[in-house]
Amino acid sequence: MKGGTIQINWHDTKPVLACDFHPISALLATAGADFDIKLWATVSGIDQKKAPGVTYHSNLSYHSSAVNTLRFSPSGELLASGADGGELILWKSHTTDAGEVWKFLKSLVFHRKDVLDLQWSSDGAYIISGSVDNLCIIWDANKCSVHQILDGHFHYVQGVAWDPLEKYAASFSSDRTCRIYINKHTKTKGVEKTNYVCQHVVSKAESQMTDESKSIRSHLFHDETLPSFFRRLSWSPDGSFLLVPAGSHKSTPTSEPVNTAYVFSRKDLSRPALMLPGASKPIVAVRFCPQRFHLLGTNESSFFKLPYRIIFAVATLNSLYIYDTESAQPIVIAAGVHYAAITDIAWSPTGNYLALSSQDGYCTLLEFDNQELGLPIPVEEKKVVSDANKSPVLPDVVEENKTIDKKNKNADVDSGKERVENSEKEKDENNKDGEEASSPSTREPPSKPAKRRITPMAID
Repeated sequence: MKGGTIQINWHDTKPVLACDFHPISALLATAGADFDIKLWATVSGIDQKKAPGVTYHSNLSYHSSAVNTLRFSPSGELLASGADGGELILWKSHTTDAGEVWKFLKSLVFHRKDVLDLQWSSDGAYIISGSVDNLCIIWDANKCSVHQILDGHFHYVQGVAWDPLEKYAASFSSDRTCRIYINKHTKTKGVEKTNYVCQHVVSKAESQMTDESKSIRSHLFHDETLPSFFRRLSWSPDGSFLLVPAGSHKSTPTSEPVNTAYVFSRKDLSRPALMLPGASKPIVAVRFCPQRFHLLGTNESSFFKLPYRIIFAVATLNSLYIYDTESAQPIVIAAGVHYAAITDIAWSPTGNYLALSSQDGYCTLLEFDNQELGLPIPVEEKKVVSDANKSPVLPDVVEENKTIDKKNKNADVDSGKERVENSEKEKDENNKDGEEASSPSTREPPSKPAKRRITPMAID
């Protein structure tokens, strides 16, 4: 692996608030507080044995405020971007003699305040967006109109995710709740219509008292004072599990909170099945590599039971951890890579590039050599995880209160991780209007490199 922070003028020295790779051409799109979207072509550095780079491709200008989020459609034909003031815009790719050109297509109008996150459905027919107006909106991408409004949150919606199997959707808010929606189709005049209803509100878990006779419920997630405007959650590419950032766990009522991310199994989305504790700073974004890989045969961890390896990235305010589902320890740790908060993560379609954007106005680009992450599985060999009891993820986690072997604990550096016991769901709607978080374009002071590893732990 090679890479680092690329010292170029990404967005006129303004914060870079989002990034994403085109699913086919692998162009890197970045969104900035300068109101623009820029497209970049990656330049490999492997042959020259140096860090990768980028070259400027084009600029998309139409927004009138800072652009907080952007995502390409699964087909690569469209790009959706959300900005301050409720702006949500669709861009369309056009092929010309000079090459590919992106042009404004349509404004999606309904959000009254800043759009912080968005995600496409796997078929490209719908978009889900989250906003400072406390709303999640499902848009019909073909009609460019509102399809459904989800208004259950009581504070900013800072992250949204769509199940690749299109059965579930998820939203994450600074009201300290993660809402899971299930698609219950309805028929109107004989026409089947997509309709998402809230199935779970994940908010609190029980912490055992020292005398083991009482327990107290504590919040699973950071409140609105989290120094980030983003809580970007993500589904695994096969739909087997959901990864949620911004966790704050207390194993006992008197213990210090531990920064963590939670893993939710598709078999039970009402409560987390695993946690990734130990980060020195809050986790603000997670993202899965779209490419799956063959198993290595190491079997260090029994937490994931998958016929392939899935790789995912976890970003704290100042560090990056990369995991695979076959290991207990992170396979890559990059600490202190930026002087201000990390805002987004993006994987290239083949998984050979990983990009980070930051409020310091720069992006980091990592390049992985051929098969450095493992042997990729061709598309025709990939198997989609089915629903209900056929999900291969985490079958043993709830059966036994397993934790990492002591030999794995000894490999940690200042981990500070604690065992999680007796966690259960509670539907909790926290109707509290906390103090407003700082603007996404606000810079943070430099932070020291994180020294802690994140190791998965089972939740019983």
